[in-house]
Amino acid sequence: MGSQEVLIEAQQLTKKFDDFTAVDHIDFKVYKGECVGFLGPNGAGKTTTVRMMYCFLLPTSGELKLAGLSVNNQCREIKSMVGVAPQEDNLDPDFTAIKNLTVYARYFDIPKDEALKRADEQLKFFQLEEKRDVPIAALSTGMKRRLIFARALINQPQILLLDEPTTGLDPQARHLAWDEVRNLKKKQVTIILTTHYMDEAAFLCDRILIIDRGKIIEEGKPAELVKKHVGEEVLELDYDEKLLPTLKEAFPGADFERLGDRLQIFTDKPHGVFEGFLKDHPMQNVTIRTANLEDVFLKLTGRGLREE
Repeated sequence: MGSQEVLIEAQQLTKKFDDFTAVDHIDFKVYKGECVGFLGPNGAGKTTTVRMMYCFLLPTSGELKLAGLSVNNQCREIKSMVGVAPQEDNLDPDFTAIKNLTVYARYFDIPKDEALKRADEQLKFFQLEEKRDVPIAALSTGMKRRLIFARALINQPQILLLDEPTTGLDPQARHLAWDEVRNLKKKQVTIILTTHYMDEAAFLCDRILIIDRGKIIEEGKPAELVKKHVGEEVLELDYDEKLLPTLKEAFPGADFERLGDRLQIFTDKPHGVFEGFLKDHPMQNVTIRTANLEDVFLKLTGRGLREE
């Protein structure tokens, strides 16, 4: 955590669309210099919450403040300090890559020469120099995502809102984006990140808020959430009903989850407990792996597919 200064605070924040409650009376705080991940299934309320932060949507009720400014009546001031990389591609198709950046800079009253300097710096960092004067339609999906990220930084924001910023990026480009997030954290930029990549959230985020059906159902540091909910290791093996009594006797209190013809066992026992069991009960097609944030996510929100 960067500091104890609260930069974003929500109290009973609620957003309804007719009879549907997308965000349901949530409370949270984000501290200066912190990177907080908002995780949840499709339709959980993540993007709606982020959109309220940059005044794209207004709350139905409750309070949301950024740097002490209310989204209800101080949107102009909020927008001046916030950088946004939205989930959707909202680049101007009539402009080139460089012009998308420089025109966007006008919204922040950045002088022309300074805007051009910053735009060229961002294109260089995101390895888009060769696409400087290329129309948006000629860019690949990954290039567009990188340009959207670059545009979000043009006003040198205090708060950066990243809504699934690395979707569609190849591994090299993802790590480039990760490097920039880490650099910004060192500069005490406060970052909100929504993502479906659990490794990304675990690597970048100081804290995680898990949202489901409009409510925050869990929060904490990534490693602490893993240890709390799924332990340190996971045993995966072929499902065998005859073996279940032996497994349950060996691992009392463990969570057993069947996935098709495979069985996963989660326990809060220390490292090595599964290895000891397998020495006494050798079997084929068995995996012992480190528990991770995806295990937590699936345990808390379920494995069923959700529609948007």
